[in-house]
Amino acid sequence: MPFENLIAGGWVAGAQYGLNRNPSNPDDIIGEFAQADSAQLDIAVAAALKAFPQWSTGPIQTRSDALDRIGSEILSRKEELATLLAREEGKTRKEALGEVTRAGHIFRFFAGECLRLSGEVLPSVRPGVGVEITREPVGVVGIVTPWNFPIAIPAWKIAPALAFGNCVVFKPADLVPASAWALAEIIHRSGIRAGVFNLVMGRGSVIGDPLVTHPGIAAVSFTGSVDVGRRIALQCAEHGKKVQLEMGGKNPQVILDDADLNVAVELSAQSAFFSTGQRCTASSRLIVTENIHDRFVQALTERMALLRIGDALAEGTDIGPAASESQLHQNLQYIEIARAEGAELVAGGDRVACHTGSGKPGYFVAPTLFTHTGPDMRINREEVFGPVASVIRVTDYEEALAIANDTEFGLSAGIATTSLKYATHFKRHAQAGMVMVNLPTAGVDYHVPFGGRKNSSYGPREQGRYAQEFFTTVKTAYVAS
Repeated sequence: MPFENLIAGGWVAGAQYGLNRNPSNPDDIIGEFAQADSAQLDIAVAAALKAFPQWSTGPIQTRSDALDRIGSEILSRKEELATLLAREEGKTRKEALGEVTRAGHIFRFFAGECLRLSGEVLPSVRPGVGVEITREPVGVVGIVTPWNFPIAIPAWKIAPALAFGNCVVFKPADLVPASAWALAEIIHRSGIRAGVFNLVMGRGSVIGDPLVTHPGIAAVSFTGSVDVGRRIALQCAEHGKKVQLEMGGKNPQVILDDADLNVAVELSAQSAFFSTGQRCTASSRLIVTENIHDRFVQALTERMALLRIGDALAEGTDIGPAASESQLHQNLQYIEIARAEGAELVAGGDRVACHTGSGKPGYFVAPTLFTHTGPDMRINREEVFGPVASVIRVTDYEEALAIANDTEFGLSAGIATTSLKYATHFKRHAQAGMVMVNLPTAGVDYHVPFGGRKNSSYGPREQGRYAQEFFTTVKTAYVAS
């Protein structure tokens, strides 16, 4: 059956439909999903605007109960949803299960945040006047999400938007409509008022710009590429909209001479290669001091040899496919760029012929490691978004820190060390929104802020109580006593 858009509380046929394929086995068709046009987008925004007055001023317990039902159903169906996610996006089923579980917890966390929104009462500098500072919902929020976390990222945007009384028009990445549709179906059955939440699947080239520039959209929360994010920022500025952007990363992982070698190798392997490297927080720059360099490279190469590449749904798979054929080609292209620039390939570097069906092979590439790379090489400047990592050899901590910060991005940064001195200094001086000490750079909690610096992020932080900074607006009221 075709899967339709959710607009104004009902399932609506698309202007056209697109096939969704399994990247482990491209002959496996997951479904046929509606693609909206600008006319359907207009209807969705109008429905959200109509629903906003009652939703934004209605009982907070109603919002809390709805979000709790959504989170509870996600968790009760996590096995089913994880299978769907792994089949659609290509991360292993184990990783998919972790993502789905996180999404459920996010909704349940924000069910509580509905009840915790606070304000201030202050005295005025003028006699006989009081001051009340409160937070109110922004309005209708346009939410645009990427393909690499097709349930968790929508959850950490949609849940706070609804919790704080906003209405939502949600456009997921065209590559992963099945996970978005499943989430929308759960939200739809939670009992929220028609029009509060709307799903418009479709191509960004068709409905992306109309969503961002629509006069009924008060704010836009986007996760995706730097180029698209910059364009959205300019469009929102032109139209006076609130904007929140999470974009790229080129995250450094520093390995110092005093590091525990086993810890350094394991966290580097997880950061660089798990989820097929398709995480904005992945470490693709391994900055290693010279006295541990050779031992680290050898140990990491041996660890990589143990990684099992295969069908995302297969038991024991460590690394699934790239999410699409175009992403596979981008990975292979960057591998050739690194070779041409003089990097030394020590592991991987090739497409892997994992046939999970009788027809076209999946989009598999071997985890890849380069050495003898310099900080100015493209492989160390540009985001590959695949299981490709490069080692940069340095003399000491000071050089490692300087190279770690020598990037246009600033999302996550890690250090492996047993030195309290260096760990403390790195936490303060790493130019990143998130710092990990003896932990993978990829892997964050849902109840604390998420975001970066430089070209990685723009606008207020996501997740935890900091989400209120974007999804609410502050009002100051003066009252004569």
